[in-house]
Amino acid sequence: MSDSDKAGDLLQQIPQAAGKGLPPVHLWNPPFCGDIDMRIARDGSWFYMGTPIGRKPMVRLFSTILRRDGDAYFLVTPVEKVGIRVDDAPFVAVELEVEGAGEAQQLRFRTNVEDQLMAGAEHPLRVELDAQTGEPAPYVHVRANLEALIHRNVFYQLVELAVPREIDGQAWLGVWSGGEFFPIAPQPE
Repeated sequence: MSDSDKAGDLLQQIPQAAGKGLPPVHLWNPPFCGDIDMRIARDGSWFYMGTPIGRKPMVRLFSTILRRDGDAYFLVTPVEKVGIRVDDAPFVAVELEVEGAGEAQQLRFRTNVEDQLMAGAEHPLRVELDAQTGEPAPYVHVRANLEALIHRNVFYQLVELAVPREIDGQAWLGVWSGGEFFPIAPQPE
């Protein structure tokens, strides 16, 4: 079966759940049917057989059946599971809305596939530093082992909101959301 046939079959198998939330991909355990030539780039763009998928509703549909098992990513339906490539994180946080201030602050993110979430215990923030360049790579947890890379412009907004706080004897800059403090960088001395 060609990759094109596999992608078409996947679309046919996605349960119609309009307005009912996300499909329960965590409950599905279909057989692995191999990898298909689908890739999610670091900027959140989806590609199929090297060609960008330009239809946002199709990207959104595929994003609802995405699952991560270990370090591998799959599109999962009730009857099959196919592997895809993800360059970094499968989603990108492209918009930030701030409500309140201080410990009562709430940070609401919107992803490139229209997921909406508030940073907090259920959706924690984390920042990794590139070992070679020291460049920060910030992420927010979206759902079930899936994260969104926080877009650079959105990260700059977080940096502007950062406040100092000591954690285990070390001074950090971080942000509050949902009653949680998320360190984003060591505080300069």
